[in-house]
Amino acid sequence: MGQFLLVDSKKLDGFEGLHQAVHGSHVDVMQLGRGRLRGTLSHIGIGDFSLSIGTFNVGMRTQRVSSDDKLIIGMLLAAEDRVAHWSFDMQLNDVLVIPPLLEHDGVFHGASAYAAMRLDLSEVASLFGGEAKLSDPDNWRSRGHFRADAANGAIATRRLVAIMSHLRTNKLGLTPSTAEYWRRAIAECMAVNVMSSLPPDDSGWLPSARRLIRRVEDYLDATGTRPVHVSEICAAMSVSRRTLHRAFQEVFGLGPVSFLRHKRLCAVHSILRESAPGSTTVAAVAMDQGFYELGRFAQYYLAMFGERPSQTLGVTTWQSEADGVGRA
Repeated sequence: MGQFLLVDSKKLDGFEGLHQAVHGSHVDVMQLGRGRLRGTLSHIGIGDFSLSIGTFNVGMRTQRVSSDDKLIIGMLLAAEDRVAHWSFDMQLNDVLVIPPLLEHDGVFHGASAYAAMRLDLSEVASLFGGEAKLSDPDNWRSRGHFRADAANGAIATRRLVAIMSHLRTNKLGLTPSTAEYWRRAIAECMAVNVMSSLPPDDSGWLPSARRLIRRVEDYLDATGTRPVHVSEICAAMSVSRRTLHRAFQEVFGLGPVSFLRHKRLCAVHSILRESAPGSTTVAAVAMDQGFYELGRFAQYYLAMFGERPSQTLGVTTWQSEADGVGRA
């Protein structure tokens, strides 16, 4: 199972550690600020796709040479002073696009934190399918800077850090199906800030809501119990997030993200009911279904099923006792 997940996390003691600031891409680094550099650098690799998150406490000059043939999409997570990439002045949660085979330079004037995902240009059609501007590889061949919406950008940053934290502590690796979900979840954190900078795209085919929902449900039935990310559905149906959202609201009265969360909660419930106590853990099952904020997952679960997931896991062996004692 572990072959689908590469995890590397270390503490930095000197600017030289930032030569691998982006997994798989060499970065030339020069320290600008005074003092001993301290920080952390973590990498998550899912096949050829990677996410890197780094923090450091002094000003830095960074340069990437033009020999890297991968697309890099970065996000500024924190900064105590000015940050500039090329001629772009970055604000918190802004997204930077570094196309393949393009030189890049950046200046961090103080302590900062960043996230960067690295992928093959051919992957964008699948990762961002349904979003016309994002799914066209040609639109990623020029350097770009996307200003984040303040509220959505902050949420995306928190999610990205939480995903890194949970994948970093996952000792079991990922199956191919769960690897695809986490890859899409990471990409979504970047994409939400890019899309907030683009004008809405109201062009294109608008299918009947019920006809589209039937196609979505057929697709979900074919996937079984594996977690499915909303971007995967958009790619499979060739529709935008906006179109999908309108259809789900019309038919179910809730958006596709909520619908898919309910579906994953039901999958967790069924797996826990069918599992013998001691054969698995709630955390392992939840993470296999794409839940990385376990406290929030527990709240969703209790609200939906009226019991805690740990109670569901033990229900097959202590059903009679539970009936007498209650499940509060």
